[in-house]
Amino acid sequence: MADAYAHGHHESVLKSHTWRTVENSAAYLLPHLRAGATLLDIGSGPGTITMDFAERLAPGSVIGVDAAADVVAKASADAEPLGLSNLSFEAGDAYALRFEDSSFDVTHAHQVLQHVTDPVTMLREMRRVTKAGGVVAARDVDYEGVIISPETPELAEWLPLYLQVHRGVSGEPAAGRHLKKWARDAGFVSVACTASLWLFENDEDRAWWGGMWAERAVASAFADNAIRLGLADREKLERISQAWQRWAADPDGWMLMPHAEIVATV
Repeated sequence: MADAYAHGHHESVLKSHTWRTVENSAAYLLPHLRAGATLLDIGSGPGTITMDFAERLAPGSVIGVDAAADVVAKASADAEPLGLSNLSFEAGDAYALRFEDSSFDVTHAHQVLQHVTDPVTMLREMRRVTKAGGVVAARDVDYEGVIISPETPELAEWLPLYLQVHRGVSGEPAAGRHLKKWARDAGFVSVACTASLWLFENDEDRAWWGGMWAERAVASAFADNAIRLGLADREKLERISQAWQRWAADPDGWMLMPHAEIVATV
């Protein structure tokens, strides 16, 4: 993928990615998974969802593709102890996949289409490598629908800043609401739509999510991009970081993230 990634690959970013599994991030796809099916995972990142797919689909081949070679190398190393002979990771361009037409039963992308400048073209490429009767599946958050409570002044600043930074770098942070249209624009006729939520509210979840964003707000590519685009200064980012720490420690803290999901039949 040639698109820039607003979050970058700071440790605080990968921490959120490695939490993801099929259960919490791709449950909508479970009815379409069967042992022996082949699957391509686009934008596989650290590969936790991909590894989960490989365990469920064995002996079917599962391949994870990501634009960042260093992230691919780490995913491969992390997967090695699992001994999954049907699993591999590789660097690649999701706009121009190396695979032949009709290569996979399932082609999947989680939280990817929100970060690209041309999601329709990417969906067409995903369709090209999927077998007739197979499915293209995607799930993306809709950041404009995020609810945070208690909404302190600093956290009220964070969300519009996040939206501006994301759009200023690449993609559409409210991608969820556009998935159905993008799929239809890509030529799909049969598009099944569902929705699901991530909710962070207990002590453990708040400590993880709030602590992660406290770090991302000041140390990740998000911070660099916010400053580069003239959307925030270091002082504002520090205020937001501290607000996330306070939210994490607040037993009343609650955050909901809505997601849209599509399963498009080829």
